[in-house]
Amino acid sequence: MEGAAPSKEIGMINAALIALRAAIVTLVLTGLLHPLAMTGLGQLLFPHQANGSLITDASGRVIGSELIGQGFSSPGYFWGRPSAAGANGYDATASSGSNLGPTSQKLRDRIAADVARLSEAHSNGAGPVPAELVTASASGLDPHLSPAAAHWQANRVARARGVSPERIRATIDAYVEGRTFGVLGEPRVNLLRLNLALDRQFGSNGATGVR
Repeated sequence: MEGAAPSKEIGMINAALIALRAAIVTLVLTGLLHPLAMTGLGQLLFPHQANGSLITDASGRVIGSELIGQGFSSPGYFWGRPSAAGANGYDATASSGSNLGPTSQKLRDRIAADVARLSEAHSNGAGPVPAELVTASASGLDPHLSPAAAHWQANRVARARGVSPERIRATIDAYVEGRTFGVLGEPRVNLLRLNLALDRQFGSNGATGVR
């Protein structure tokens, strides 16, 4: 009976050492080796994506990411979806939606104002305003539009740049991305890439907004 207490203490010490060793091994494997391996594989196999899918201008200056939307307001550029990310929208450090539901008067007022603004800017027989141009994405940073929503804006962009709508539409079609793996998602257009293509083909023409 006298040796029971020391044996119990030794058992507790051994259990603590086993737990400590397991914690250290888990920390090294999951907190060090695994992240390093994934980072290395990413840089080796997908360096563009692993580094943020960054987009540069003709001078090599980084102007954004193809994964993060930007706000465009010049008539010479295609406009994206509304954004509730940050005070002025499209703030990559404050990704969020508005959390306003369909019964929200504030949401209805904002949509009505956007419909009026877009209708006035496209008063050339473009048809009804596409729903996606007045509804924000959950992240507030959606960088894409459907090809239909881009084509809806083509006449306005062509008029601002002094070129034919057919040339603008051809540029849109050239930048349509298909479904991922042929089955996931829907065809889409990356607005930053599309607007940069406009500048390369037709010049900035006083347009501002690509940053």
